[in-house]
Amino acid sequence: MDTTRFLLVTGGSRGIGAAVARQAAAAGWHVAVNYTRDGEAAEAVAAEVRAAGRRAITLQADVADEAQVEAMFARLDAEGVLGGLVNNAGVVDVAQRLDEMSLARLQRMFGINVIGSMLCARAAVRRLSTRHGGAGGPIVNVSSVASRLGAPGQYLDYAASKGAIDVFTIGLARELATEGVRVNAVRPGIIDTDIHASGGQPERAQQMTPMIPMQRAGTADEVASAVVWLLSDGASYTTGALLDVTGGR
Repeated sequence: MDTTRFLLVTGGSRGIGAAVARQAAAAGWHVAVNYTRDGEAAEAVAAEVRAAGRRAITLQADVADEAQVEAMFARLDAEGVLGGLVNNAGVVDVAQRLDEMSLARLQRMFGINVIGSMLCARAAVRRLSTRHGGAGGPIVNVSSVASRLGAPGQYLDYAASKGAIDVFTIGLARELATEGVRVNAVRPGIIDTDIHASGGQPERAQQMTPMIPMQRAGTADEVASAVVWLLSDGASYTTGALLDVTGGR
């Protein structure tokens, strides 16, 4: 049996997820890059991981689909051993008030951002927890500072989904505290990635600069650095933490 320990990064083909994959490889992790649609982008990230001297695999799955999540973890099992999880996959939508939002939008938002993270964490716990015979390992959830700001008039549903991730992080951390699994979250602020374009506001990072105490947007690499620290032995006594990476916002 191959005992290569992989870090699984969901939504790893772009933005923060891709930056996490690259930095994790530099820190010594072998990486499994999950993607939903863009296999070419995922393979490009995997190539960068391999160039850093680590193993990399790409795994297609929609995290909101239970059967696809289970199949993804089974494919990873065939390649090696799960060593850690970064729940990064997430979506935003166009700016709207709640009274303009459709049920389909709400179901998509919570299906991917919340249920998807919980399904992936569930599969990871079954492999990592000492209760299940695992060797332990870290889980890092990617939340958002929107969880405490509320995002009124823009992304109230997104903010609410990330509020759920915060509570999930704290609860799961305490649930697993004696089982070798640390669970933490990073809460990015305004980060210059293409997620803003997917929400119909490609210039949002620049437009929001005056509201940020540091007067600039953050980068995916700055968020990834926080994630990789939480994955590391340097964070061995840190669990249930919500780490803001917001430029002071």
